[in-house]
Amino acid sequence: MDPILDDKAASQLQNDLRGSLRSAHESKRPILTHLNADTTWLVSLPYPSHESPPPGRLRYNLLIDPWLQGSQEDLSAWFSKQWHGVQSSVQTISELEELLREAESLERENANSSSGTNVPAEPSLSYIDAVAVSHEFTDHCHRDTLTELNPSVPVFATKKAASLIRSWKHFHTVIEMSTFSKGMDWRTTSRPPLPNWIGISRLMTSFDLGSLHSAVLVCFGEPQSPDPTAETLIYTPHGIEASTASVLNTASPRLNNLAFLHGLQDVSLGWAQQLNLGAVNAVKAQKVLQAKYWIGTHDEDKPASGLVARFLKIKKGSVQEALSQLSAAENEKTNGASDWATDITCVELRNGESLLLE
Repeated sequence: MDPILDDKAASQLQNDLRGSLRSAHESKRPILTHLNADTTWLVSLPYPSHESPPPGRLRYNLLIDPWLQGSQEDLSAWFSKQWHGVQSSVQTISELEELLREAESLERENANSSSGTNVPAEPSLSYIDAVAVSHEFTDHCHRDTLTELNPSVPVFATKKAASLIRSWKHFHTVIEMSTFSKGMDWRTTSRPPLPNWIGISRLMTSFDLGSLHSAVLVCFGEPQSPDPTAETLIYTPHGIEASTASVLNTASPRLNNLAFLHGLQDVSLGWAQQLNLGAVNAVKAQKVLQAKYWIGTHDEDKPASGLVARFLKIKKGSVQEALSQLSAAENEKTNGASDWATDITCVELRNGESLLLE
């Protein structure tokens, strides 16, 4: 049986999400919202001043790895099956669409009031403008949730995930993400139907079995300005190595790393494959990226069954423990000359919470 919350708790989650979205929409900065306790995210990007948004719209909404309810299985239930341990803050795409409609309406009213104008709203096929899928595994590429979306919503996915999603014959547009490489111009990752001020691509780790330790890179800026610098959101649910993250520091035009989404749990399959790289790796990568915000992801304690569950080894780490471990290792090499910063922090957004990325 799927774990559920009582009506009072579910209502509280809805109220928290609605309130956090409304509060964040009062600012003209990106908003990051955690839609479950695991790794489903909504990124709401304000249209730049030089862009004309669709009538009645002020933000471009990108949904990442949506899995809202029900179980997820890889291969079959006997092999691997999981459920959310905490009920998602929204249970359906329709609920999310309604929340986004309300948030857009509130922000538009505030904008109209400030400017003294009255820009009418027009019906929108969807307030979700695009979807990004980081892996083909069903906790990231969840068919039941994804097929609730309007077929007109474009999907940007990894190669295997894109092939899988195309086989469903639901979406009109499924695009394989390109790989962001050394010295790359972020503007080349803006592919139609994306607006030219947003790019979506992928960071890849060399010699990575199954491309597990990769990241979705979202860039946004003003491509036609004299300084076409972009801000970034780096989403890596299983972790990405610092050496791979360093590719972003070679980009031209340069990139300002705004948000880095990497979990704290160290997860391995028996003594063999490392699944989630954990807090120590995250600290190393964050030291390279120097992102303004580091946000935890993919750390939900999920009930599980099947063969894989018997061999999973999960270690819950913390930033302080990771810093202490890295400092101790560095001290041993350099006779006490460790330069690991002690002010690295990780923001934990709970289920239904939003963060204004200032």
